[in-house]
Amino acid sequence: MTHMKTALVTGANKGIGLEIARGLGRIGYTVWIGSRNESRGEAAAEALRRDDLDARFLPLDVTDDRSVAAAAETLGREVDQLDVLVNNAGISIGWGPPSEERITDVHAIYDVNVFGVIRTTQAFLPLLKKASEPRIVMISSSLGSLAWASDFDAPMAEVNLLGYNSSKSALNAVTVAFAKDLAPLGFKVNAGCPGYTATDLNQHTGSRTPEQGAAIGIRLATLPDDGPTGGFFDADGTVAW
Repeated sequence: MTHMKTALVTGANKGIGLEIARGLGRIGYTVWIGSRNESRGEAAAEALRRDDLDARFLPLDVTDDRSVAAAAETLGREVDQLDVLVNNAGISIGWGPPSEERITDVHAIYDVNVFGVIRTTQAFLPLLKKASEPRIVMISSSLGSLAWASDFDAPMAEVNLLGYNSSKSALNAVTVAFAKDLAPLGFKVNAGCPGYTATDLNQHTGSRTPEQGAAIGIRLATLPDDGPTGGFFDADGTVAW
């Protein structure tokens, strides 16, 4: 019997996360919609099911130890293994100059964008380790590239957000750490930048659609056995370290 591959996408009730789930569903994955909001998560899963996709809601707040543990336990009762984890959930708040950004805002950003990713990845590793070709995708940003950030003339150089940008730099480092740790087990762990995509995070000012932004996440989630690991890829799929 052919195994139906399973993917979990965090923050998947809208935007890029929803489109990643939709894209994976279209190529035959059973997709679990990770969302901290039950009504929005259920609505997103139902919308995908109306398109004849196998989508299911999984209550998941990446900032809450109990929620993440409960989600991993629930999924473990429903599936034998998890083939793909897409750490998509992310926030950006504050938006002031670094000299004025509130530490409480920076802490909240890190709790989702960094600690939430670590917490979620560790909790779902037992299920991922049961897959023959496990894939972990981190949805990052070019704003987290230290090479680009240190170039005062680079595109987007004026977007100097202390909490958000540095959280994505930290996420890139987290990606490499997991990639090194899990490479002997056949994991592919990579970070991808969706580009300047119109979402709630930027008040829909981005020039790319959520579907366009989702493309790099889908690509990294479906890498072949000879694909890369430990990389950071731009929206067009090029290495962007």
